[in-house]
Amino acid sequence: MVSQEQRRRQLAREKFLRQQQRRTDARRKARIRNSVIASALGVIVVLSVTVFLTKPFEDNGKTENANADVTPSASPSKAPDPCEKPAAGKVKSQTWKKEPAMSIDESAKYTMKLDTTCGDIDVALKASAAPHTVNSFNYLLGKGYLDHSKCHRLTNQGIYVLQCGDPQGTGMGGPGYTIPDENLKDKSLKGGVYPAGTVAMANQYNAQTKQGRDSGGSQFFLVYQDSQLPPDYTPFGTVSEAGMKVLTKIAKAGAQAPDPQTGNTAPNATVVINKATITES
Repeated sequence: MVSQEQRRRQLAREKFLRQQQRRTDARRKARIRNSVIASALGVIVVLSVTVFLTKPFEDNGKTENANADVTPSASPSKAPDPCEKPAAGKVKSQTWKKEPAMSIDESAKYTMKLDTTCGDIDVALKASAAPHTVNSFNYLLGKGYLDHSKCHRLTNQGIYVLQCGDPQGTGMGGPGYTIPDENLKDKSLKGGVYPAGTVAMANQYNAQTKQGRDSGGSQFFLVYQDSQLPPDYTPFGTVSEAGMKVLTKIAKAGAQAPDPQTGNTAPNATVVINKATITES
């Protein structure tokens, strides 16, 4: 017969095991998120998105090297929200099994327009240098894939980017397929720096294990200030001068403390893409 003390110990152990399993599941999910975060030669560099750090997790006195989507800690800002309320509508939940067939003209000029709650952000796309990436966005945006989606992460330490492109708003979402890395030798990427105005793909590449190439989905990051990053993230566009002013406004509002579940440092500004389109000229 089991005594009350034995039963109490059994219940306590079961509770402990459940907690450990939840932590394990959370770490597993974090590893597969699209991120901007990378580790190179001891220099802290970062996208969810999915946008790796050598910053460890602390768990019950044990340290785990986190080749995962970990954002540098950010001090919460009390700056007022400079943006408007989102337009009415819901995000898409559709996914696809494979990359869409090539349909763009690689010699043409394309512009992506992000009509956000904070203002319009126009991006000149590099179709000839990153055709798979531009073609993918042309397809997704034609389906309204990013309409009403939140930009889920703002980093203001180490690197300076706004990450968007996940309809889930968690840094874990994607279109269901992946696209290859492209344009990693772009002339604009000098000295391990992604200059302000660069728009690049987040992915799951791990610089330490050299695994995770060609893992881009729909998450991307917009650089609002020169950021130290290795050339591992497809640069596929450049933000217009007017768009940079919008990014600066978003950045000045600051970022929230890291979310305990996702690790995201969400922007204080309410950054929602009301409508995203691509036009050819």
